[in-house]
Amino acid sequence: MSVFAGRFAGRNAIITGGASGLGWSVGQRIIAEGGKVALWDLNAGQLDKAKDDGGVVHTAVVDVADNDAVEQAARETISALGSVDILVNSAGITGATAPVTEFAVESWLKVVAVNLNGTFFCCRTIGAHMVERGYGRIVNVSSVAGKEGNPNASAYSATKAGVIGLTKSLGKELATKGVIANALTPATFESPILDQLPQSQVDYMRSKIPMGRLGEVEESAAMVCFMASEECSFTTASTFDTSGGRTTF
Repeated sequence: MSVFAGRFAGRNAIITGGASGLGWSVGQRIIAEGGKVALWDLNAGQLDKAKDDGGVVHTAVVDVADNDAVEQAARETISALGSVDILVNSAGITGATAPVTEFAVESWLKVVAVNLNGTFFCCRTIGAHMVERGYGRIVNVSSVAGKEGNPNASAYSATKAGVIGLTKSLGKELATKGVIANALTPATFESPILDQLPQSQVDYMRSKIPMGRLGEVEESAAMVCFMASEECSFTTASTFDTSGGRTTF
């Protein structure tokens, strides 16, 4: 892993879904590059393990689908860090694997609550703090599914499309405030979230990638860290692909 020494020196980050997968990989890289990290996640056990890392300043068990919980966690985290410069919204779930006509309503509502509402709640709360300070980088993790739609994954596809729309609106709103907001649109990569899917769905998604393989989490983490850095200074309200050639727009 190539590391830009000191790139995040003096910067503080909140990463949702930060105890595993992409969120954890991003957190490790920010720490390695001089930043301090607060991890939010529902998995208390994984968060306990993360506390052993010297750069993890604060952890919080947070259900991002609960706005009150997000606001409380934000207050506690800002107190622990002093300020927040970077927000990475990586928390997400896949929901059921089923056609729309058979998709369980409960699963649909849960995916919307976590993937879309949760991203909105975090952007709303932490974004306001960033505007007050005149600096911020927001990275919302979407998906190639939000651009193309995956069959039998309507809730996931719809919410990830929603994240793109939210990011484009947010980035335009904050364009003169010193706060930049972009979305990552990866194709499928090796991650614990794949455990929520049947192998047939994973195989389908792999078959759509021209490179013929799944991505590596480090590849998406590298892109997120660029998006979260001061180097990303003239691109906002946009999407960055790590799709192995799958996306066409």
